[in-house]
Amino acid sequence: MPDVAGTTTGAPLGEASAYRPRRSVLYMPASNERALEKAKTLAVDALILDLEDAVAPDAKEQARENACAAARSGEYGRREVTIRVNGIGTRWHEDDLAAACAAGPDGIVVPKVGSADEVRALVAAMEAAGAPERTKLWAMVETPAAMLHCEEIAGASDRLVVLVMGTNDLAKELHAEHVPGRQPLLTGLSLCLLAARATGTVILDGVFNDVKDAEGFAAECRQGRQMGFDGKTLVHPGQVETCNATFAPDEAAVEDARAVLAAWEAGAGTGVVTLGGRMVEALHVETAQRVLAVHDAITALADEGA
Repeated sequence: MPDVAGTTTGAPLGEASAYRPRRSVLYMPASNERALEKAKTLAVDALILDLEDAVAPDAKEQARENACAAARSGEYGRREVTIRVNGIGTRWHEDDLAAACAAGPDGIVVPKVGSADEVRALVAAMEAAGAPERTKLWAMVETPAAMLHCEEIAGASDRLVVLVMGTNDLAKELHAEHVPGRQPLLTGLSLCLLAARATGTVILDGVFNDVKDAEGFAAECRQGRQMGFDGKTLVHPGQVETCNATFAPDEAAVEDARAVLAAWEAGAGTGVVTLGGRMVEALHVETAQRVLAVHDAITALADEGA
């Protein structure tokens, strides 16, 4: 199984790099200075300062300046700050990418990444533009072709650390409807989850569009967690609290994980360990270790405050 850092099988949890919570990842239009200011106060794990869909063509340049200034400011505390540039082939892409590399955010989010070759070209462009090592690539996967080749995309470069599901564009490409349960999208989502776990890449679920449907949003968060997503992208600050709670282990899960580890330790060398009538094997121990590592990382994040 992947470890808590999203790396591949093999390294014990204690030797893995630290897990970074990405339960809630909020898009913020970089053209909106009030929104950028508000983001400093939100209990969100990560921000995507958007230069693409949320920004009108005549506001692109100002949005770029705002996003880069925000990334450089150091005023967002423990929040991970990324910049979403305009897509490959648009007239803004190259200038966006160069400016973002110079600003040095935690990540650069690129929409509609469709192939491993595009990943390698993006990484080469980031290196040529002098992006610091800390600035990673986040690839949005939004088309049927990308989903069919997602393992190749995810494995194309170590600099690519996060896959972001673009479910609105996927639905458009499939001529599918947005329905409760997302049945038309599940094949694509599952293919990308398989690719993420096979390559040790973090993967974020797509957005929920109806900001007034709290019940529907909560249900989709639960579905995403149950499927195995590491977190979810959001379009409204009001979605953060529910998302954070859903993608964190609850008290019952934490207590069960502790009980599994205690039972395993007590039964070491016996060959057979049970807990409340359940068989406990090494794979259950690894799962319990991951639950506690995620819980500890989230607790430490909360202790840091804003």
